[in-house]
Parts: sequence; structure tokens; C-alpha cells
Amino acid sequence: MSTLTTLYPAHIDELQQRATTALTRENLDTIVIHSGQDIKVFLDDHNYPFKTNPHFKHWLPVVDIPNCWLLINGRDKPTLIYYQPIDFWHKVIELGQDYWQEHFDIKILTKATDVDKLLPYDKKGCAYVGAHIEVAKALGFEQINPEGLLNYLHYHRAYKTPYEQMCMRESNKCAVTGHKAAKEAFLEGCSEFEIQQRYLYTTQHGENDTPYGNIVALNENASILHYTALERSVPQAHRSFLLDAGANFHGYASDITRTYSFKRDKFSELIARMDQLMLTAVDGLKPGASYVDLHIATYRDIGNVLNEFGFINVDADTAVETGIISTFIPHGLGHHLGLQTHDVGGFMADERGTHVNTPKEHPFLRTSRIIEANQVFTIEPGLYFIDSLLTKAKQSKHSGMINWKNVEQMRPFGGIRIEDNIIVHQSHNENMTRDLDLK
Repeated sequence: MSTLTTLYPAHIDELQQRATTALTRENLDTIVIHSGQDIKVFLDDHNYPFKTNPHFKHWLPVVDIPNCWLLINGRDKPTLIYYQPIDFWHKVIELGQDYWQEHFDIKILTKATDVDKLLPYDKKGCAYVGAHIEVAKALGFEQINPEGLLNYLHYHRAYKTPYEQMCMRESNKCAVTGHKAAKEAFLEGCSEFEIQQRYLYTTQHGENDTPYGNIVALNENASILHYTALERSVPQAHRSFLLDAGANFHGYASDITRTYSFKRDKFSELIARMDQLMLTAVDGLKPGASYVDLHIATYRDIGNVLNEFGFINVDADTAVETGIISTFIPHGLGHHLGLQTHDVGGFMADERGTHVNTPKEHPFLRTSRIIEANQVFTIEPGLYFIDSLLTKAKQSKHSGMINWKNVEQMRPFGGIRIEDNIIVHQSHNENMTRDLDLK
């Protein structure tokens, strides 16, 4: 039976091979990856929440330690410079024993400013990869985030090793437990704030541990795509609940959305229909297929739903031609998922970084790349009743195509989004979210 311990060596071997190729192509000797450093709040004495450089956590599950460094030449065992200060003000995370450590030559750094003593003296052939440009310049790096190197690394990040896939299954498992607890809290009549606390407690995440700010939206707040306000008071009536929330496991994100109706009503019927539509879109994830084409097909399917439920007075083809579907679905079908919620490489045609444009009619698509095996995607179609977009549509020449009476009945419910996390295999799709029995 495969475990993280048994899968990790092959993961490191794969990253070493990628590093070797990238260094040769870019005529470099060493990649130096900086985990990052704390950033102080302006005019204050505490820091913003620390977020690790995704290039760093690609190599090892160290996700919360600043001032660490990785030195990689593709031939030798990578060197990890691990920051373990002597500090009585803060909790110091000491380096214990774990499955990944034998794959690194580990050096302990007790003072962040002493790192230059452990870095290569001659940095001419070294490339700094990280966010802190001034630090890199002060240390003498001339090659800082070289475009060719990053393009190669980002392109190949889309292919997830078996180790990474296992981490993402664990991330989904954690998020699903939170989603089930949040649904119970909604049905109990809790506030948005209370539901968020239930989710965090169940997943054992702090608010800064989640891969993105959770969207916990009751009633009309579900129409705000990135709603994060978290009202403390309980609404007068519970009508609908949209939860877009993920989890982290060893630096790998899950990104799951569910929508619920408090009663069995027309909105619950609409949710069930959108769930069916979402699973149809999942079936369209096939190696060699175009994600753009899948988005366009799903966009048209949403036009069918709008017609079926009487929100528009025209067929799907007319709705596509006029663009009125975009009033109800103003975002793309989904995105790559991995070390970042919106993982890199989604617009690349090749490892040189050639950009693949999205259609002008669908500018909000987050990936235009051909679907391949071992890639991980979200599929997240939505249908919303957004005040600003509805106002714009009402003022347009296509206003008569919309059944405003039926639309007005749905405004208090906000909208629907349903999102699963999918690993594309050569022979089948693995729906990590549905495999965990999240309805």
C-alpha cells in the first residue's frame, strides 16, 4: 500500500530531473529557493501571516517557517538551510525526524542575517527564486526569478506526481469534514460567523491556515462571488447557504464549494439541476481535450438551465449568441489546483511559456491549456442573481429575453456554485470530492 513515505522518493527524483533540465537549458548551476520572510505590519511590531513560497514547499512539507533556503543543482542531494533561531519571544519549531529529511543535506541557521555564510560564495551561476528581491540583491544574486527558469518550472507544476496526488486527497478529506459540519450549522440556524468557526474547528485550521479566505454566504450574500464579510448576526430567515472553503495538507490546497437550500423549494430544484450539470462537465475532462471548449459547452448548458427554469424566454443558442448567459455566470468553469488554489501554468502551451489566449467572449477563464493526465482541476459552474449584472441586463437591448418575474423570486437566494476537485488520469477521472461522499 502506497504511503507518503513510499511515494516521496519518486517525487524528489522527478523534481531533481526537472531541475537538471531547467538548469541546463538556462545555463545555470544552482537554483536557490527562498521560503520567504516575515513582513511587518506598517508602523507596528507584529507581522502579517506568513505564506511560504510555493516553489519551496514543492520540495518538502515545510510550510510555516520563514528564512529557509533550498540549494538545488540537480545532481547532488539538495541542501536545506533550516531556520531554527534561539528565541524566547516566539515558539521555535525545531527540526524533528520525518520521512523527507534523509533526502536533504540539512544545515541549521540560527540567525537569518547569517545565511550568506551558507550560500555559495560565487553566485554568478545561481538563480534566486522568491519574493524578496531586495534581499536577493543584497546577497549578491544577479539572476533573480529568471523568466525562462520560472516558465519551465511553472509548466511542469501542472503534472502532479503520485505523492502530490496523495497530498491532495488528504486535503480534500480534511475540507470535506469541514463542509459537512458547516452544513449542519446552517441547518441549525447559525450565523455566517458561527458557521465559519464550526468549519475551522472541524478541520483544525486557523483562519490563516486555509488556502484562501473562506466564502461563507447566507441568502443574498451568495451572489457576491468573493464574499468574506462574515455577518455575526443571524438573519431573519435562512433561505440559502453557499460555502466555498478548502484546506491545506503539506502545502497542497483543496477548493470545494457547495450550495444548500433551507427548504425543499424551487431553489433546491435548481441546485439539483446545477449539480447534474457540474457532473456532466466533470465527465468532459479528458486527456487531449480543450478546457476552453469544455467551458464553452458548459456555458451553453447553463443557457439550457436558464430556459428550463423560465429565467430566459429564448433557447440556449440565442442566449449564447447574445451573451445574456454571462449575466448569470460571470466566471470561468474552473482552474488548475495544487500548491496554490489557482495553480500556475494554466495558460501555457509549452515549457517556454507560450501564452494561450482565452476567447474574448470568456475573459475570466483561468486556464486555456489542453487537458492532460496527472493534472488536477476544479470544476465549478455557477448560476447567480447579481444585482449589478441584472441591472445592466435590464438596461440592455436584450432585456426582453429575461423573465424578470422569475428572476426576482430568486434574488433573495443569491446564487449557486458547486465545485469538485478532479485528478485526470489516462483512463478515468478521479473525483476526490465525491469519493468522500460529499453531496
